[in-house]
Amino acid sequence: MTGRLWRGRIHSIRWLVCLLLSAAGTTAEADGAGGTVSGFVRDRADGEVLMGASVFIGPLQIGTTTNDRGYFLLGDVPAGRWPLTVSFIGYQIYQQVVELNQEKALRLDILLQDQILETVETLVRADSLGGVGDRSDLRISTVHLAPRDIHRLPQVAEADVLRSLQSLPGVLPLSDFSSALYVRGGTPDQNLYLVDGAEIYNPEHALGIFSTFNTDAIKRVELSKGGFGAEYGGRLSSVLDVVHLDGNRRQFEGVMAISLLSAKSTLQVPLGQKGSLSGSLRRTYFDRTVGRWLDSVPDYYFYDGHLKAHVDLGPSDALTLSFFAGRDVLDVTFSGPSQDESGYAVSWRNQTGSARYTHVFSPRIFANFWLTHSRFLSNFAFDESGMDERSSITDVSLRGHLEFFHSQHLRVEWGAEVKKLAARFSQDFLSGRIDVRDRPLHGALYSNVDWQPLPGRLTLRGGVRYGRFAARERTLDQVEPRLALTYRLGETHLIKVATGVHTQYVHRVPRFVAADIWTTANAFQRGAQAVHYMAGYARDMGRAWQFEVEFFYKDYDSLYQFNQNYLTEVRATRYDELDRPIIDTTQGLFLPGRGHATGVEALLRKERGVVSGWLGGALARTRYAFDAINRGRPFAPRHDRTFAFNAVGHVDMGGALRWIRRQLSSSGQGPWSMGFHLFYATGQPITEPGSAYVASIAPNDANVGVFYAPTRINGARLPYYARLDLSLEWRGELAGWRVVPYLQIFNVGNRRNAWYVEYDFSSSQPKVEQVGMFPILPSVGLRVQF
Repeated sequence: MTGRLWRGRIHSIRWLVCLLLSAAGTTAEADGAGGTVSGFVRDRADGEVLMGASVFIGPLQIGTTTNDRGYFLLGDVPAGRWPLTVSFIGYQIYQQVVELNQEKALRLDILLQDQILETVETLVRADSLGGVGDRSDLRISTVHLAPRDIHRLPQVAEADVLRSLQSLPGVLPLSDFSSALYVRGGTPDQNLYLVDGAEIYNPEHALGIFSTFNTDAIKRVELSKGGFGAEYGGRLSSVLDVVHLDGNRRQFEGVMAISLLSAKSTLQVPLGQKGSLSGSLRRTYFDRTVGRWLDSVPDYYFYDGHLKAHVDLGPSDALTLSFFAGRDVLDVTFSGPSQDESGYAVSWRNQTGSARYTHVFSPRIFANFWLTHSRFLSNFAFDESGMDERSSITDVSLRGHLEFFHSQHLRVEWGAEVKKLAARFSQDFLSGRIDVRDRPLHGALYSNVDWQPLPGRLTLRGGVRYGRFAARERTLDQVEPRLALTYRLGETHLIKVATGVHTQYVHRVPRFVAADIWTTANAFQRGAQAVHYMAGYARDMGRAWQFEVEFFYKDYDSLYQFNQNYLTEVRATRYDELDRPIIDTTQGLFLPGRGHATGVEALLRKERGVVSGWLGGALARTRYAFDAINRGRPFAPRHDRTFAFNAVGHVDMGGALRWIRRQLSSSGQGPWSMGFHLFYATGQPITEPGSAYVASIAPNDANVGVFYAPTRINGARLPYYARLDLSLEWRGELAGWRVVPYLQIFNVGNRRNAWYVEYDFSSSQPKVEQVGMFPILPSVGLRVQF
């Protein structure tokens, strides 16, 4: 994209946002009359706040949803007696008559009861619209998953957040060996991962079977696939916000689970009458079980855990403290013909901590303040080459977020963030040393305005984010406008559009294991940028069915890709005592480029009944262009897939038998249930060798090697990918404890899906071998809740 086009698009979006803010300001004085109803919505059983619960007064057509702390406010409520209704997925509908005098502020604390009949609960919330009937949801391309939804999906070994999200349109895996998310043409480093408000830089464990997030300890997962508000910054593609359980405020509660590969436990306990505590611990034992039986399995294990405390300091104040830590250790040994052993060892760890203070200044002003710390570090050692590598990134952030509910038709958010980063990458090898350090400071100011110029029909959300990134020898300033529009065609039809500018100041050097290397923008690399354009249509079809379709286009500028020839092109700036070169800058580390991603996604879901689930498909195209690659011509990156399809379902087997016998009733879900996941996708692009030649590495060198001359980069594709997963579980009670034994079968058909292709030109008859991914993998486990 040329600079003129870029500036033109930025100017147009800025003009729209300024117009929105101005128009909202002219209507401010006309609103704000009447009383207010505010408060918190909680689970009656354990006291957990419920995020996203719908609160409305039907006769007045006034409604809202609770925020991430369960707080709600209904403004402009006329004096009188009005029926208040609160609903949330999986809970009984709550109704209460409220009485207000003119300009009175009424405060309520509402407790919702679990739904008794499980057959009528909403089983799937993997949607981006929150239901067409929800008049308050302004966000496009937003997905919500509860832990029970994740547990219903077949998995490799245990329920996993990232692998569950990969079953949604627009979210793709790279291979069976990675749970990383590739969202709408973006790469994993372009996703912002938040755990209780703290940013986490490496959400994966090795082999792709597990992610950092323990499902039993999670309260809510929210994924925004694009068009997210101005409160989020620093990433180009998506935001994944994970919130751990606050803890049971009423009684002691626990969950234990064990499978062939791991064991874990999550406990919750009250802290007097004012708070709660939750904690979890998980460990794998590859090294103690499978690793002792099979020599081909590397010596690997990981452990992780979290601790979270929530305390009410008063009716309007609360404090939440959260900590997370995890460590992976992988040791791989190779045995050659001479029985000399060599290999590599790699370890990495994540550590996060956050303190969140919540304060209600008045019924109309709600605030959150965070102090967070995050650290990711890795160590890598290769025996044969003598290479020793260390990398780390530390993030200390302070931010505040305020919400002002001016009226039913106008809400304003604003906030600020200060982030101190420290990134280091060092590598010792035989001929030199790399030692790169950056300590930039990142600050941001932002504001969002939600305005309804046509109440009940048209809703606008305008936002703007200003960021300053002060790095070594370079300061970067960026204004990022955002705009979203929601228009309701009727009670069952909805249209949404969104656009926005996004900037990213951190870049990664990908590794073949999950421990990537992170660097920051500096004098040699500026911030990467992307502009999002999205439009969607949704329709409710009866009580159980919903359909939605979304179009997206992303335009990338200043996109960076790791330079494979870095060590051969870079020049040293100084030398050590052995006269070895020392490289202490990232000059030449990345290749700058540009790109775009475009596509259409469709999702049909059924939320109720004996069979529930969704069908999702996506047609997409991603292209990158780098001046130093492929002669500057666009090419498809490795993660590009033209078509992907997912069929996900959950079957109440008892209800299915009753349906066959025509005896369907609302007597509750039976003990047996089955889940299935069918995934199909076109093959990934690969670069085929066009020819091979034999040459010596140096003049007069007797040792020769085989070298390959590639064809057009990623000009061919692997065969299509297809996989069917099944799960079967039984739910019952034993001595007052709820027990759930389960069976998981990954890749039921044992299909040999291609990972990559090896070419052997060493003989007169070239050989081509397809290297496959996971075969059929059965697994059994047991969950116990007490």
